[in-house]
Amino acid sequence: MKNRNTDNHEGLKREIGIVGLGANVINSIVGGGIFVLPAIVAAKLGSASLLAYLICGVLIILIMLCFAEIGSRVTVSGGAYAYIEVAFGPFAGFLSNSLFWFGFGVMSDAAIANAMADILAMQFKWLNNQVYRALLFLVVFAAFAWINIRGVKQGVLLVKINTVAKLIPLLILITYGWFGISSDNLTWTGWPSSSSLGEISLILFFAFAGGEIALNTSGEINNPGRTVPFGILGGITLVIVLYILIQTVSLGVMGPALSDHEGAPLVAVADQLMGNFGAKLIIIGSAVSIFGAISGDILGYPRLLFAGSRNGLFPRFLSHVHGRFATPHRAIIVYTMIVYFFSVTGGFRQLAILSSAALLIIYLGVVLATIKMRLQKSSVKENVFRLKGGLTVPLLAMAAIIWFLSHLARKEALGIAIFLAVLSFIYLLMTKLRKRT
Repeated sequence: MKNRNTDNHEGLKREIGIVGLGANVINSIVGGGIFVLPAIVAAKLGSASLLAYLICGVLIILIMLCFAEIGSRVTVSGGAYAYIEVAFGPFAGFLSNSLFWFGFGVMSDAAIANAMADILAMQFKWLNNQVYRALLFLVVFAAFAWINIRGVKQGVLLVKINTVAKLIPLLILITYGWFGISSDNLTWTGWPSSSSLGEISLILFFAFAGGEIALNTSGEINNPGRTVPFGILGGITLVIVLYILIQTVSLGVMGPALSDHEGAPLVAVADQLMGNFGAKLIIIGSAVSIFGAISGDILGYPRLLFAGSRNGLFPRFLSHVHGRFATPHRAIIVYTMIVYFFSVTGGFRQLAILSSAALLIIYLGVVLATIKMRLQKSSVKENVFRLKGGLTVPLLAMAAIIWFLSHLARKEALGIAIFLAVLSFIYLLMTKLRKRT
């Protein structure tokens, strides 16, 4: 596999501006996690839970600053995968690609599927039964796979619904809740320990993930040197403000009782503020939001399997295109089956941690790529966004990511290490097979 160039020779039109990119960042980040995580964070940190949001916010800004610089240098489609491959070659690109579709894509979809089931269980108690939950997942994933196999147009339509469905109920909750906050519930009772803060921040980071997906359209961004930094930083700033407001309202209204509603905390907050109507509004909004997020992933991630198969990295049968619908139906089916398996066998918390860890490793690769390309004087072009302070921001981002990853449990860290080792073996095997042919 040849390295990608840093310039766009793909024949794509550069029509995405600052507002479009920023909106895409918001849509990519705000998903199922924020409907569940406020209670998990509050259970561990109590009134100091806002500190975890600030830590995650600072880290994601540092990371997105690195994305802004390298995204204005490497302007082909592919986002993080393209940046890492340009800087470190095809092997690193293969690892990041695989971590992205499996470590983040599969794990995050499985996590939010469980979040969806937990929220719906507030109204449908039978979903607390694992058998019925597995049947729900089977119906949902089969339906999404069928829709996306029939055509990309149908898949994109579902994704568009997600943007409005996720923001409206959250904004209504913040508006109503702001007038019901008790200052006593927000009073700190003590400073959390470093281990507790690190453990929860690693889980919470799941809710901040996904903004980099907007840069997969790098080859269609107009004036990348200006659009990339302003678009992604504007989008992520609005997300941080939104999340802090949600946690403030949830904790301010519910107080210590918020941690008692780990499955669906925002439903409990809405119920206390607006009664049954509010609870149903959040249930419907969160379910539709998660439906849309999963549908969007089943639209997008199988294309990575399809492309990898065409490049000889994955089994050839995954590159088959449906004769009638012209979609990568086998890749869609395989991806959906893998997500279904992990949805049935795992819960939200564990899957969210693994997903966060996988994405943090990808982010680390992007930060290192930013450092390498900054040190390569010959790579500097006109109209490139350059971070102030030399390597200060990338080095701070690298240190923060390592600190986050250091709070992985031994079992989770071992699982990630084994996965990377297996991927390395597969790559070496596929490389040898290609040389023989």
